[in-house]
Amino acid sequence: MCSVIGAIIKEPRAEDFLMLHRVFLESKIRGMHATGISYVKHGKIITEKRPVPADEFPFNFPSYVNEDGSLYLIGHCRYSTSDLEFNQPIANENLSVVHNGVITQELPEKWKELYGYDCETKNDTELILHTAEDCISPLVRWKDSSLAVIELHVDKVIRFYRNGKRPLYLTSISNGCIITSTADVPKRAEVPGFPINTLMNHYITFDDQLAMTIEKEVIEDAVDLQYELC
Repeated sequence: MCSVIGAIIKEPRAEDFLMLHRVFLESKIRGMHATGISYVKHGKIITEKRPVPADEFPFNFPSYVNEDGSLYLIGHCRYSTSDLEFNQPIANENLSVVHNGVITQELPEKWKELYGYDCETKNDTELILHTAEDCISPLVRWKDSSLAVIELHVDKVIRFYRNGKRPLYLTSISNGCIITSTADVPKRAEVPGFPINTLMNHYITFDDQLAMTIEKEVIEDAVDLQYELC
């Protein structure tokens, strides 16, 4: 159980930074062992992560604002069952990924043989990163895994998706959107909007103008366990 966070906020104000901080603080209940963020600035993805809970993370939201005046950010609060190495986001110069779920329980030493990817970490979220880089559908490639994913692209695009085994919610605000693992996070954080459960096996994408596109991935026999729980 971990928490994923995503945000695009156009021309954020001080109250937006406070709101986003509250979102992280309310998300920490799902993961108190590590906190991390990625944001786009000066044509780069910048990633910061620490093995501390969100209330101890040195957030500086105004410094994350892109030169176009908007904020493009994803984050992660980790619940660890092992060590505190290889925390999320998992990122490179073009793409950053945060993920709640499990891709594989195979040993990392076997990933190259089983999945074809040379991984630098032992965090199976890296398999999503490589899949997305190769323009392969993560929802199809890892359809038997549990997925709630937010991607941040260097061109200031955020894409997010889930399968039936993990929740993921979208809250629209007047100048952007907030993505959270559960509906209660934005409610407790007093986000001024109504959280909507995202559709299973759909890719939802926002660009830097907040234009939204939705692409359905047809996967036979998929069951939305999150819908059943709501």
